[in-house]
Amino acid sequence: MATQVTIKDIAKILGISVSTVSRALKDHPDISAETKKEVQALAKKLNYTPNVIALSLRNKKTFLIAVIIPEIIHHFFSCVISGVEEVANRNGYNVVIFQSNEQYEREVSICQSILNSRVDGVLVSMAKTTHKAEHFKELQQAGIPLVFFDRICGDLDTDRVVVDDFNGAFAAVQHLISMGCRRIAHYSAPQTMQIAQKRQLGYIEALKSAKIPVDEKLIVQCDNQDDARVVTERLMASDNRPDAIFAVNDLTAAGAMHAVKHFGLRVPEDVAICGFTDGVVATLTDPTLTTVEQHGDEMGEIATNLLLRRIHAEEGEYIPTVTKVIKTNLIVRESTCRK
Repeated sequence: MATQVTIKDIAKILGISVSTVSRALKDHPDISAETKKEVQALAKKLNYTPNVIALSLRNKKTFLIAVIIPEIIHHFFSCVISGVEEVANRNGYNVVIFQSNEQYEREVSICQSILNSRVDGVLVSMAKTTHKAEHFKELQQAGIPLVFFDRICGDLDTDRVVVDDFNGAFAAVQHLISMGCRRIAHYSAPQTMQIAQKRQLGYIEALKSAKIPVDEKLIVQCDNQDDARVVTERLMASDNRPDAIFAVNDLTAAGAMHAVKHFGLRVPEDVAICGFTDGVVATLTDPTLTTVEQHGDEMGEIATNLLLRRIHAEEGEYIPTVTKVIKTNLIVRESTCRK
C-alpha cells in the first residue's frame, strides 16, 4: 500500500518549513505568491490530499487520552496511570485505559478500536509479545499523537519516556557484589524488549567491572512469579547454585525468595535477592526486598505532558521528537544486607 503524501514530505522536497507549506496551502497572506505557486504545484503533482481523520481530530477535540498498558495489576503501571491522570485531569482531559494482557493480538485489536473511535492522543507501553509495529504506524498515519513509555517501540520516531534501566541494574548488581556475592544469577525478561536488554547489560557490565566472570548459565529468562519458583528450585538443587539473584522485577524476585526459603536456605545469608520496581510487594516480603525504584508516577506525568504538547500543536507545526530518561535509585532493604 502506498504511503499518503504529507505536508512534511512537500516541505522536505522544497527545502522549506512544514509551517510554510501549511500556510501556503491555505493561501495565507504572509506567504509570497511565488512560494504558494511552487507548493501548490508540487502538492498537485504528488496527489496530496489533507488527512481527513487528522483534521477532524485537530478541529474537534474529544479531550480523551487513551493509555495502552500490558497489565494494570502491576504496581508500576498503576503508578504510571496515577501520574497520567494527574496531568490529564489538570488540563481538562479524561483518560481511557486499555489492557493488552501482554498479548500482541489484543494490542492490535485495541489500536483498531482507537482508530474507529475518537481520542486526542495515545500513550503506550508495549506488550512483551509484540513483534511488529504496523498497528502503531496506523495510529500515526491517522494523525493521532503517540508517546511511548517504559516499553518503547524502536521502529517508530516518537516521543519516549524511559527509566535508566542500565544504571539501575548496574547499581543493583554492584550492591550485591559489595555484600560479598560472587555467583549472581539474573532472571531476565525477553530480550526483544529494550528494558530487558538494558537491565541485562547493566548486570553484565557490573560483573565485568568487578572482574567477575559472566556465567551464561546463571542468566535465565524468567520474568514472573510462578516461573521464578520453578527456576529457583532447579538452580538451588544444582551444582551451579548462585549466592544472589537479581530479578528483572519485584514479583519475580518475590517468587525466587519463596523458592529459596522453601528449599531450606536463608535470605540473605545463603542467597541475597534484589528486584526492580519498588512496588508494594517489596515491603510485604519477609525479609523486605531490596529493589530499584522506577518512579512510575513521574513517568506518567512526563509522558502526558509530551503528549499534550503534540495535541495542542498547530497543524503543520514541526516538533522534534524527544526521549526523556528518568533516573532510578536503589532501595536497600533486608533481602541483601548480610551481617
